[in-house]
Amino acid sequence: MRSAEMHAFSGLGPTADEICRQVERILGSEEFHAPRRGRNFLEFVVTETLAGRSDFLKAFTIANVVFGREASFDPQNDPVVRIEAGRIRKALERYYLVAGQADEVIITVPKGGYVPHFEYAQEAPLPRLPDANPEKSQIAEPEDQGGQEKRPPVLPAVLSLRIILFGALALLLFAVAFALTALRDAPTGATPPAAAKPKVVVEFFAENGFAETGSDIAHGMRDDIIGQLAQFDNIVVVADPLRGESAAGADYSLQGNVQLDKSRLRTAARLVRQADGAVIWASNFDADLQAENKLTIQSGIARQISNVIAQADGVIFQAETGKIARPAQTGEQSAHACTLAYFSYRQTMTVQGHSAVRECLQQATLHSPANAVSWALLSMVYLDEVRFRYKLGAPSSGQSLELATAAVERAVSLAPSNPRVLQALMMVGFFKGDIDRALQAGTAAYAANPWDVEVAGEYGLRLAMSGKWQSGCELLSIALNRSIGPTGYYEAGMALCAFMKGDVEQAEQWARRSDLESNPTHHLMLLSILGAAGKMKEAELEKRWLDVHAPELLANIREEIALRLQRPEDQERFLNGLRASGLIIGPVSAR
Repeated sequence: MRSAEMHAFSGLGPTADEICRQVERILGSEEFHAPRRGRNFLEFVVTETLAGRSDFLKAFTIANVVFGREASFDPQNDPVVRIEAGRIRKALERYYLVAGQADEVIITVPKGGYVPHFEYAQEAPLPRLPDANPEKSQIAEPEDQGGQEKRPPVLPAVLSLRIILFGALALLLFAVAFALTALRDAPTGATPPAAAKPKVVVEFFAENGFAETGSDIAHGMRDDIIGQLAQFDNIVVVADPLRGESAAGADYSLQGNVQLDKSRLRTAARLVRQADGAVIWASNFDADLQAENKLTIQSGIARQISNVIAQADGVIFQAETGKIARPAQTGEQSAHACTLAYFSYRQTMTVQGHSAVRECLQQATLHSPANAVSWALLSMVYLDEVRFRYKLGAPSSGQSLELATAAVERAVSLAPSNPRVLQALMMVGFFKGDIDRALQAGTAAYAANPWDVEVAGEYGLRLAMSGKWQSGCELLSIALNRSIGPTGYYEAGMALCAFMKGDVEQAEQWARRSDLESNPTHHLMLLSILGAAGKMKEAELEKRWLDVHAPELLANIREEIALRLQRPEDQERFLNGLRASGLIIGPVSAR
């Protein structure tokens, strides 16, 4: 069965207009027995598919957008989306049996997913390709037998074979020509992307003297980890450590063992730097074989290990910060090098790092204008000049937001479903005040890759600052607990979460744990917390720091708070803390 997107726009399938009219016909029929949320479900999956976003029709996205579930929704424990999809399938089947027998367009939602399928009914007029031999085109089609899927007429076998062979030859010639052109046009001094990528060898996991079940899990765990790591394009994975030649040049070795005690399973993993034998990361993962099947456990643990290790802000790249930042400083503006430089910059957020990565990404987008991720990262670098302008010393103007908007729009035009592009779209939309669009993009980004710590953390903050404090702070806590990425930034977010819940003691603890000491907005938040707690001496120290390092921030308090906190009641809570500290806040923006 062809994909929904192919059917929506293929010359052999219904057009988008025909599909939309069919949906209206179904929803308007008394024979379509579905509740309101089921109808919303059908409209949503069809609309998203026609818009080219079928890849993100996951249970999480549907639960958030259609059913209004919070970001903490767990599709494994809450089957609401699967149940509703089953009802819609039955309702559609009944409609076509009772009222839709003469309809030209058939809409179904195949089992195993939520992407709809569109096709013409066999009786409907189908576009036909011109046939060079009219006589052969009169060959009768076999009657439908035994409930087999009805298919449109096919071309005669001989003609089809010739077309296939001709098409294959044309594609082969095109591929050869393209390769020769690429080799001819490639800059001679360019470094192959793989040369800069860390190499990781995945060793066989040890088995601590248990039965065959445990052995299967150990082997399966390693295979799953290899499969997960292979999806990252910023590392090279070595799957067979027995071949000394392959493993000799590895930068890192992933080692582990699996222990089984009755139904309790523990997987211990560690990442060792080959150059000096240093263990740069280690962790244990526990599971219960009675609560989940072993395949689910293997996949889940493998995903956690792979994301912690191989994400662009994961442990490998934290350990190699100096090497990763070097391309941006030495003028090597490949898209891969600039991506790594971006995540290195996110760890430190310095003026020099910002300037270097901005220049790197600007050059990368010039050299590779079709690279959507480079445009998305450049957009977020421009946006930092708005978000962190007092920390980065950026001038006060609307130009940075305009540049961020232009860059993210270019990224969206190239890859509208890319998770990093969706993250950038969320961030720019939020700071432009388009909160609905921002949260919609954030939902799609998180659904596409819930293990991406930066996406989870930023999406959690956007939800929280939009007033969805419980679900947003839960996501923020998840990002923090994964112990990768800018943890100090997430700790500052947790301080804000505690403050908005009224727990000023916990808010102060989170704020002081944060490592954002040079960030003026962090000091402003701590000042509000101390004011609410009645700690005037400590508050006075924060006011003095702000007077010296960020006087312009104190002159624009209302604007800066409104840029981040969307609800007036949340803004007032923050301002009240500042007032309690002794800071004078006028009706507009005066101290």
